[in-house]
Amino acid sequence: MAPRYEVIGIEGLPEIGAGDDLGRLIAEAAARQGTPLQAADLLVVSQKIVSKAEGRIVRLSGVIPSPQAEVLARELGRDSRLIEVILGESRRVVRQDKGVLIVETHHGWVCANAGVDQSNVDADTACLLPKDADASARSLLRRLTELTGHELAIIVADTFGRPWREGLTNVAVGVAGFDPLKSYLGEQDPAGHVLQATVLALADELAGAAEPVMGKLARIPVAIVRGLAWERADISSRALLRDPTRDLFR
Repeated sequence: MAPRYEVIGIEGLPEIGAGDDLGRLIAEAAARQGTPLQAADLLVVSQKIVSKAEGRIVRLSGVIPSPQAEVLARELGRDSRLIEVILGESRRVVRQDKGVLIVETHHGWVCANAGVDQSNVDADTACLLPKDADASARSLLRRLTELTGHELAIIVADTFGRPWREGLTNVAVGVAGFDPLKSYLGEQDPAGHVLQATVLALADELAGAAEPVMGKLARIPVAIVRGLAWERADISSRALLRDPTRDLFR
């Protein structure tokens, strides 16, 4: 058989609320549709349902904007309450222009609006990234391992824009159970050249591969990546963050 893997969307999950047993709901939904979790499955889980289960929802009516938020909101043409929430999730503002606010989050991710999102949530509310998406991934992995007895891996994924490229793509903001990077450093290619800079962002690649199945409107917040070999490891998503001393674009 030629090399391959498959991506299976998990349908039928209910609307997720604070305190829900996300692992149980995922395992039951996978079994209910005839694709129960198997050993070596890797799950890509939308950040949105992780945040909802952890109660990371803010009602804007209760937010009091700071003077900085008021100034930014006028410059950007945005809701000052939303800007205040974004600033609260940010370590620093990287750039602001044309209605866009690019920040560095407390996690170290550089992205638009600190990942604060108003899609697929109630009116007058905003959804925040998990406080620690790696811890969220580890907790979900422990629960699913307990329920299934299988060795699994987890990616918590969110949708980011990219410099130089149009369109959005899923990236890993939390990982558990596997190495998010695949290094070929020091290996020889078929022509005999020693690879010196080839380190693949495997977790980001798999998050992106799952997104066309999960979609934005299909209510499929989890996908199974099945049939792909991955290396068991206890490494966080911080491995995907480039050291600022080597970052030419900051």
